[in-house]
Amino acid sequence: MLYFVATPIGNLDEITLRAIEVLKSVDVIAAEDTRHTAILLSKYDIETRMIAYHKFNEKSSTGGIIDMLLDGKNVAVVSDAGMPMISDPGHVLLDAAIERGIEYTVVSGACAAVNAVALSGMDTRTFTLLGFLPEKNIDRIRFVEPYKSVPGTLVFYSAVHDIDKDLAFLFEAFGPRKVAVCRELTKMFEAVTRGVLGESMDIVKKGEFAIVIEGAKPDFSGLTVERHLMRFIESGDDVKTAVKKVAAERRMPKSEVYKTAVAMKERKDE
Repeated sequence: MLYFVATPIGNLDEITLRAIEVLKSVDVIAAEDTRHTAILLSKYDIETRMIAYHKFNEKSSTGGIIDMLLDGKNVAVVSDAGMPMISDPGHVLLDAAIERGIEYTVVSGACAAVNAVALSGMDTRTFTLLGFLPEKNIDRIRFVEPYKSVPGTLVFYSAVHDIDKDLAFLFEAFGPRKVAVCRELTKMFEAVTRGVLGESMDIVKKGEFAIVIEGAKPDFSGLTVERHLMRFIESGDDVKTAVKKVAAERRMPKSEVYKTAVAMKERKDE
């Protein structure tokens, strides 16, 4: 069995009982940084053998791990923090496991993006994790272009040496949107700094960062509330559902939208 095991993103106490059990029971732990993972293993008296599995050897070491699994070994994959494959190594191995018909599963746990969205104060109904921005500016521009009009919250990861550059680029790309910069999640000095992209923000330059920015605001400048309601009604929604959807999309009180719906009905009945 191949296990992808989530590990704490900061506070080492935030690990599941199942994760500890799996890490103790497997034959090998494939770790992004064996020195970093050794700290976690030591805390929970886990003596399982480790091998290195990171972005620089991901392709070359996958074959060896697959061989272990085919020989009947149990292998757990961990990254330095959070869930493997989520902006971390693991997907190359997963693809190979699927191709060879090897059984695998995920052991639940922390994910920095989820914590950041919950802490940010942004809309939590829908969000997109975009991870780390590419290094080259032209690649960054191409990377974010499809997301400029997305209404859901956007989440980026950033390292301490990139945070200023990343915030400057995000302002250029998305304009003066609301932003929450989350630092040192689950640790003693966890902090969330809220502001607006392009404006000065007092951010302590230490640790790892998750940048949460608000989604694009829908442009209803050429669409009246009445016409907006009719779009949903004509597509099969009843009036109550249409009112709810319009209020949500336009971010206005349902009572105001309902008044328009009532006026529409009164004109129709005349």
